[in-house]
Amino acid sequence: MLAVDMTGDAVKAKNGSMVAYDGQMDFKKLSGGGEGIRGMVTRRITGEQMTLMEVKGHGTCWFADRASEINLVALQGDKLYVESSNLLATDSGLRTGTSFTGMRGATQGNGLFTTTIEGHGQAAIMSDGPAVVLRVSAQYPLTVDPGAYIAHQGNLRQSFQSGVTFRTFMGEGGGEAFQIRFEGDGLVYVQPSERNTIAGEV
Repeated sequence: MLAVDMTGDAVKAKNGSMVAYDGQMDFKKLSGGGEGIRGMVTRRITGEQMTLMEVKGHGTCWFADRASEINLVALQGDKLYVESSNLLATDSGLRTGTSFTGMRGATQGNGLFTTTIEGHGQAAIMSDGPAVVLRVSAQYPLTVDPGAYIAHQGNLRQSFQSGVTFRTFMGEGGGEAFQIRFEGDGLVYVQPSERNTIAGEV
């Protein structure tokens, strides 16, 4: 659970994630999830759902979602890419948007989109189990199962490659298996469990 002490300032949080508060709070639903009309249109096109609310007031507000682990990420003017389902809350001064991250494959033609957060402040991201932060460097690229991917930041290049997983060997794969490869210099956040992805059960 995330406790935020507020003195007249505001936070943006996943709609419905407030579990308790003391003091005086005002809640306002934010349209879309990106900035302005462009963000709303982008989300409508991509089908990515991320409804936010703004919470402002004096006191303490507690946020949670499905008993997930909560990880705080400090941003110093850089950009964080995060799956929308893994975003819990951000400081109100951080900008949110949508970024195209690539194609799933020529056979399907599906685009993949990620929520972006940038500016100065903190973002709270969720994970199913304790998140693991993995460093990527020029000497050590990283390949991640998309079902375990949460977020990344830094100067990273992202690509998609076909992959064979344990489930594929067992005959339990549900679709076109692929993996996400990161190269460059930065951090990748992963969770110790897998969710279903648009690639099927990979």
